[in-house]
Amino acid sequence: MSVLVVADNSKGKFKKGALEAVHYGHLVAQLLGSECHAMVIGEADQPAQLGKYGAAKVHHLSDASYNHFDGQRYLAAITEVAQQIGATVVILNHSSAGKSLLGGLGVKLKAGVVSGANSLPDITDGFSVTKNVFAGKALATIKVNSPIKVLSLMGNSIPPQEVGEEAAVEALSVADPGSSITVKEQKTVDGVVPLPEAELVVSAGRGMKGPENWGLVDELADTLSATTACSRPVADTGWRPHHEHVGQTGVAIRPNLYIAIGISGAIQHLAGVNQSKTIVVINKDPEAPFFKAADYGVCADLFDVVPKLTESLKKFKAS
Repeated sequence: MSVLVVADNSKGKFKKGALEAVHYGHLVAQLLGSECHAMVIGEADQPAQLGKYGAAKVHHLSDASYNHFDGQRYLAAITEVAQQIGATVVILNHSSAGKSLLGGLGVKLKAGVVSGANSLPDITDGFSVTKNVFAGKALATIKVNSPIKVLSLMGNSIPPQEVGEEAAVEALSVADPGSSITVKEQKTVDGVVPLPEAELVVSAGRGMKGPENWGLVDELADTLSATTACSRPVADTGWRPHHEHVGQTGVAIRPNLYIAIGISGAIQHLAGVNQSKTIVVINKDPEAPFFKAADYGVCADLFDVVPKLTESLKKFKAS
C-alpha cells in the first residue's frame, strides 16, 4: 500500500505545483500509515530532490520521447506504475495535463476520482476530501468509497515544505502503447512565472483605456516580482496575449495576492480569481462588483493610484 504522486516538470525543471503535490502525498501517506512515491515522466534535473518534500522513492521514466505530454502514453505509464507499487492513492496536479489524465486513471484503476481537492483527507470515517464548487462560492465534501482513489490537487492549497533528504531514484521501463500524436512544434512562454503557479499577480482591464498605458501595470508587476494578467475583453481586443487572460473562460488562479486594476469584476472573471488569498481592487467606479469580493479596495483613478503605489513600493524595497 502506497501513495503515488505524479510530479510535473517543464523542460526538466520541477514546477512549484509538483513540490506541493509531493508534500501533499507525503502528508496523505502519513495519515494512512503508508509510503509516498513520486513518479517523474520525461527528462528531469535532479529527481532525487523530491525526497526533500517527502517522497520515499522516485520512479523516473527518463525516455526523452516522453518530454512532450501525450495523454495516451502518460496514462498507460502511470497506470502500470500505480499497479506495480500497489498504490491506493494517486495524486496529480490540477493542471491541464492532470485534469486530462484524471478520468482515464479512474477508469483504468477502477478508482473514485476527486478533481481539484484542496485539503488533506479526513479518514475518521472512510476517506473524504473537500473541493470548491459553484465557482468557489461553496465547499463540497466528497467521500470516496473505492479501494483506490485518484485526486488532483488544486494549486496553492498545501505549501511545500522540506521534510527529508534526497530520495533513491529508480529507473523505469514501461510498456509503450505508442502514440497517434506527432509533436511538430511547441511554443511556451519563457522568463515569467506561469499564472497557475504565480503567488503574486497584477491584472488589469479595459480601465487602462489602451495598450499604450500598459507600462503602468508592467512597472508595478516588476516592482513586486509579480506575473501580469488581464481580463477577457483586453485579450479579445488584442491589447494583451491570450495566455494572460484569467477568469472562468481563461486561466483559473489562486495566488497569495491578486491586484485588479480597472476591472469591473464580472462574474465570469471572479470565478477564475476568487480563490486568491488576498484581493486588492483599484477602480474609480464605486459600483464596480469587484469591490464586494475584495479584501482591500481603492476607489480612485488608477492613473493616479498605480504610479504612487509603485513609487511607494520602490521606496519601501530600497529601505
